[in-house]
Amino acid sequence: MITKLIEIVYSFLWGDLIQIPLPGGSSVGISLLIILLIPMGIYFTVRTRFLPIRLFPDMVRALVGTKAKKDADGKSEKKEKKEKGSLSTFQTLIVSTATRVGMGNLVGVVAAISAGGAGAVFWMWVTALIGSSTAFIEATLAQLYKEKDPLYGGYRGGPAYYMHRYMERRQKKKKRYSLIAVLFAISGLICWCGISQVISNSVTSSLENAFSVPPLYTTIVLVALAAVIVLRKNATVKVLDLLVPVMAVCYFVLTIVIIFRNIGSLPQVFERIFQEAFGFRQIAAGGFGAVLMNGIKRGLFSNEAGSGSAPCAAAAAECENPVQAGLVQALGVFIDTIVICSCTAMIMLLVPEDLVAGLSGMELLQTAMRYHLGEFGVIFIAATLFMFSFSTFLGILFYARSNVAYLFGDNWLSQTAYKVMALVMLFAGGLAAYTVVWDLGDVGIGLMTIFNTAILYLLGGEALKELREYEAGKACKKKSLEE
Repeated sequence: MITKLIEIVYSFLWGDLIQIPLPGGSSVGISLLIILLIPMGIYFTVRTRFLPIRLFPDMVRALVGTKAKKDADGKSEKKEKKEKGSLSTFQTLIVSTATRVGMGNLVGVVAAISAGGAGAVFWMWVTALIGSSTAFIEATLAQLYKEKDPLYGGYRGGPAYYMHRYMERRQKKKKRYSLIAVLFAISGLICWCGISQVISNSVTSSLENAFSVPPLYTTIVLVALAAVIVLRKNATVKVLDLLVPVMAVCYFVLTIVIIFRNIGSLPQVFERIFQEAFGFRQIAAGGFGAVLMNGIKRGLFSNEAGSGSAPCAAAAAECENPVQAGLVQALGVFIDTIVICSCTAMIMLLVPEDLVAGLSGMELLQTAMRYHLGEFGVIFIAATLFMFSFSTFLGILFYARSNVAYLFGDNWLSQTAYKVMALVMLFAGGLAAYTVVWDLGDVGIGLMTIFNTAILYLLGGEALKELREYEAGKACKKKSLEE
């Protein structure tokens, strides 16, 4: 009964809700989440006047602006010491990048290209562009409504908190719980538990294929490492500070090496991406819908903009103003999709088509890496998947902190109980793939997205107001310097 209900909800959220016919006999199936996220991304891109392009230099400066000011200002340094446990904007970017840069960047991109061809990459880029604006809005709101965290120190927040405050204002009374905030928090915890199983199953499968390591051994090591880190008070962020930059830079550098070794083929790869993106080959074959939807779906899955996950990290930042946190999270979407996802795409598309014809999933990616770097490539991609997936697990448990606190209050018992539950799911997923739990994770993120998008339309104006004030202050500062 429960399994059937999960399947029905999953189909409603992720299945093709409507079909739009296209020339050539093909059609585009559009899911509910695409109907929610794409128009919202376009709406906020227009309302922010194309923020991802216009304010890209500010997005980069936001990473270091707070630190530079604190070094020069003794009072700011003193305040930072008082707020023990608070994170810099760079650290919150690391946490959100840890969850974004995961299986979606490897398995997700492979799946998109396998099903939709090279053109799917272009639509992933487009999705990232408009998703950056959504990420800015939700992260700015998370900063506006953040609270002190009495357990871990610093700050906490996210969609459950700005939803709660909005409902209090609307009903004009203080409340312990708000229904929409409770539903979001529960959906998040369900989603992140489900993802835990997907993570361990992907890691054990990859290492079994690459090194013939029995899944049980891999699972024990994975769970033991995770337990040592997540069961300590503030070890998660410290580990991610080291792990995420190293793994992202290594993956990026290796991709650059592969590109330079195949530099002569690069123009043909971009030509193929743009030709297939607009269906010049696919319309005749009736496959344009697959190109478009696979690129969009995988882009949304990878960058998480609008789902309400990343704001849980953005709220923890201590920064000069809410806009700074929003700009940093917008940059995170760029890093995830435009940089890391493109790395995976280039690795696959620089391989002769006949060599990977008929392949899909990790087999396709491992074959591509073997073509470029021999057996070292296969080993590297297995190790990369392990690091990407492990960092994702650490990141989602950081997200869970604020939702657990909202539902159960500030106590170590509930925080530890959820961590143990996630570790149990991590262990179970490493030994076997339970489809119903995978679907439950997808249902969780789908419900999170529904609740979050509803409130973003209602509260988005506050983030836009902060943006206008930020730009006005910047203009005044520039004018005073010129005078």
